[in-house]
Amino acid sequence: MNQKSHLIFTLYTIYGILLKGISGQYPLVQNMTVTEGGTVNMTCRVEYNDNTSLQWSNPAQQTLFFGDKKALRDNRIELMHASWSELTISISDVTLTDEGMYTCSLFTMPVRTAKAYLTVLGVPEKPEIDGLTKPALEGDQITLTCMTQGSKPAADLRWFRNEKEVKGAKEVNASGKTFTVRSSLQLHVDRNDDGVAYTCKVDHVALAQMPQQATEVLEVHYAPHVKIINSLVVPQEGQYLKLECMSKGNPSPDPVMWTKDGGELPDLDRMIVEGRELTFTSLNKTDNGTYRCEASNHLGTSSAEYVLYVYDVPTTLPPSTTLPLHPIPPDPTAQLGTHDPTVTGNRDPNAIGQHGTDHALIGGVVAVVVFVTLCLIIVLGRYLARHKGTYLTNEAKGADDAPDADTAIINAEGNHAHAEEKKEYFI
Repeated sequence: MNQKSHLIFTLYTIYGILLKGISGQYPLVQNMTVTEGGTVNMTCRVEYNDNTSLQWSNPAQQTLFFGDKKALRDNRIELMHASWSELTISISDVTLTDEGMYTCSLFTMPVRTAKAYLTVLGVPEKPEIDGLTKPALEGDQITLTCMTQGSKPAADLRWFRNEKEVKGAKEVNASGKTFTVRSSLQLHVDRNDDGVAYTCKVDHVALAQMPQQATEVLEVHYAPHVKIINSLVVPQEGQYLKLECMSKGNPSPDPVMWTKDGGELPDLDRMIVEGRELTFTSLNKTDNGTYRCEASNHLGTSSAEYVLYVYDVPTTLPPSTTLPLHPIPPDPTAQLGTHDPTVTGNRDPNAIGQHGTDHALIGGVVAVVVFVTLCLIIVLGRYLARHKGTYLTNEAKGADDAPDADTAIINAEGNHAHAEEKKEYFI
């Protein structure tokens, strides 16, 4: 029984060794991916080899290396390592034609093989942007087109307006093993697009380390827009005032033109024009009026107006407690739109001196209150006087009935005798 068990164990051991040898003689490979123009190593290994040769073949079934012997004249293919258990070769400057199934063969009986697929990524070319008109005019409709060629697989194109991504329309066309990708972006151009950078970026697995992109900056021509900025909120006599004509347009509307009440500036000694600025060295009442700034370029003309009121210099400015009775002077900071001035009409240039009116109104109110109070006191006094209580003594009653003074005295004295019986009544 022991001999039989030992024999069975020995047979199983031999069988395991033979099975291991058979399974260990299968070549092992793996699929590889490389970027066009790069370098890739192809490795074939065996766990067990009884001095049997290994061989690499390309997709055309051409032998590249048989053991350490080079079989194909291609300077891009080199031997990296050769032994009974491993055969590694290197392919440099990989092209799209190198893509395909590579075979590693182990020359046993029968020959055993393993296949590895080499994927070559096509690198997309740097994108180009077409369709940009320089300069574009405000209101134009333009279409920007970004294109890249040579990608494999097809690349993705993304648009950016400055740093914000915008949506484009994508189109993909195959060209052999590679793809041509286009993306279009439609724009309705306005003045806000002037100086804006539109960028087309290429996203592709082969560009992880070297992103590709193209950028175009829009130049938009548009008619000018004008507004006036003043340096004083309440201009007063003798003060220095500067009006600045802020004009924005492309091309730049230089120079600007200043007028007063539809005519030329009357006093150039005190009214100094320097570029876009109109300066008053010392204000006086004669400066009151409407000042217009006008700017033009080849696309149009724009103007703005500023109504100037020069106020007296107040000796004291007490706080106002009532609403002014006269029209409020215009806000000196208000700006007027192009060809449509909003500051019009006649207004009181002396509206700052409304405090006298305030005092007169307050005095009137106080007088009315005092008058009403006196009237109430008089009426109340008369009412109390009419309802006041009266009383008479018996002596007084006797005097009232006497025909003359002597009789009144006698009656009064006689009544004293009955003083104990008399009482006074108060009504």
